[in-house]
Amino acid sequence: MESYRRYGPALLRKARRLLRNEEDARDVLQAVFLEFLARGEEPSDLALLYRVLTQRCLNLLRDDRNRARLLARETPLLRGPTPLDPDTASLGLDALLKLQRRVDESVMETLVYRFLDEMGLEEIAGTMQVSRKTVQNRLARAQEAWALLLEEKGAPE
Repeated sequence: MESYRRYGPALLRKARRLLRNEEDARDVLQAVFLEFLARGEEPSDLALLYRVLTQRCLNLLRDDRNRARLLARETPLLRGPTPLDPDTASLGLDALLKLQRRVDESVMETLVYRFLDEMGLEEIAGTMQVSRKTVQNRLARAQEAWALLLEEKGAPE
């Protein structure tokens, strides 16, 4: 499959960065391409592959067993309050997992692109095929959810 040879290494790096586990990253990457093969399609759109891979990684992170395993490996620096500011790329995996149950899937996807993939607003808008304003609104919703989470935990902002 030509698209696997062409895009596989970049997609694998993205999966590794998000999942922090080589085996899981390879499994997710293979599952993405197997899905296209099963439908008899040869994916040629990197943006589509990127979105499908991101969604599969987020689904894996939503699994409670995997969440516990991944959090156990995270560094202690990620355990405390993490500022959620669109102008900084300081949101770690731990913070994403904490926000996961408080925001919808589109907001989670936006957060992954912004903070883990370090994309700019325009780049996110292009990848997700939405307006820049939509991206800003999703990041604002994430900030509100993070503020509520910090209030509940009694942590200073």
